[in-house]
Amino acid sequence: MAAADRHFVDLDRMALKDKKHLIEDILARANSADDARSRLNESLSHHHGLFVLVKDLQGETLFQSEGFSPPESRPGPESDKGGGVFQVREGGGSELHTLSFQAGPKYGQAASFDITVAIDTEHHRQFLSELRRSLAIYALVATLVSGLLGWLAAHQGMAPLRAMKTRAAGVTGQQMEVRMPVESVPIEMADLARELNQMLDRLQKDFRRLSEFSSDLAHELRTPISNLLTQTQVTLSARRDAGTYRDILASNAEELQRLARMVSDMLFLAKTERGVDLPNKEHFSAAQEVRALLEFYDAVAEEKRIQLSTHGDAAIRGDRLMFRRALSNLLSNALRHTPDGGEVRIVMADTSQAAEVAVENTGPEIDPRVLPRLFDRFYRADPARSHPGSDGAGLGLSITKAIVEAHGGTIKAGSEHGRTRFSLTLPR
Repeated sequence: MAAADRHFVDLDRMALKDKKHLIEDILARANSADDARSRLNESLSHHHGLFVLVKDLQGETLFQSEGFSPPESRPGPESDKGGGVFQVREGGGSELHTLSFQAGPKYGQAASFDITVAIDTEHHRQFLSELRRSLAIYALVATLVSGLLGWLAAHQGMAPLRAMKTRAAGVTGQQMEVRMPVESVPIEMADLARELNQMLDRLQKDFRRLSEFSSDLAHELRTPISNLLTQTQVTLSARRDAGTYRDILASNAEELQRLARMVSDMLFLAKTERGVDLPNKEHFSAAQEVRALLEFYDAVAEEKRIQLSTHGDAAIRGDRLMFRRALSNLLSNALRHTPDGGEVRIVMADTSQAAEVAVENTGPEIDPRVLPRLFDRFYRADPARSHPGSDGAGLGLSITKAIVEAHGGTIKAGSEHGRTRFSLTLPR
């Protein structure tokens, strides 16, 4: 509005200059005072909002617009570059822009006249008032429209989140296949939807493993508990001699020891999956630990006429007891599945970044479709879920994998050309 006020002042100043030139031209052409008055009246009386006062130096009025009386001026008149004094005057409830100057007539020897030309600014105020009212209405309408459009934009923008919320609400333990709509969300939310889908994939995988573990655990525990219960009930059904009771108690003790080992192994696996730190880290020789284990397994190997051999060495940093347990599981597994007269080899080597230990045995090859599942809990390649002469629970390879991963390493299995090989890679 201040800029509009300055613009109107400039316009009025230019209009007043034009009227100044007109009045000077009329006075220069007039032949008498009456002629000058007539010309001024003819030229200036029909302009709405324009007022003119012409007086001589004695105060006699030559021409005065009807109803015009010069009001008091504001302090600080502004000098106009084209001559005269431009002022803003107030009076009678109105504001006038005035230009005061002097001009001499052509006729006679009359002196110069004091001339005041004024323009009423009421129409400017009306225009500015209408402009303010229009701007207020437009601003209100724009605010309402922008608010509505903003709400619609936010509502539409949040639609993908509502869709994701609806899908997330449908995820349950029985319904875990639901995924977030990555392709139908804005690119800004695509990463979030993708991460949520990956999280759901991990949860579904872990939940499936937990379900399978619960089922397998129930299956593994059911058999020894059923044996213990049946044997005890049969024993209690009639009187037995002391030797019979002793044999039954010894059999029960074996089953209970098997259950205790299973529970201990499950607790160990649960701890390693939570990211347990290695209790005792140290540097040691893999070959030295292998030789110590072979002394224990020599009797089993001699009974089945299996040849045991070691090759190379590797420097390992980790927990000595945990490493020995992992290697013991692999050796026990290899001896169990090696036919009489076969061979078991332990190969060790150092590379620039890791230590490698492999346990290799001769015998029947493992189906390639089975290899990825060998490290699952309770999994056995035998459909009957038991192996002749074995009292294991199917946790040995799972424990071995957990120990290797606790050391930051990896384990893989391969079987071809009549040989099965389990390879451990432990970082330096």
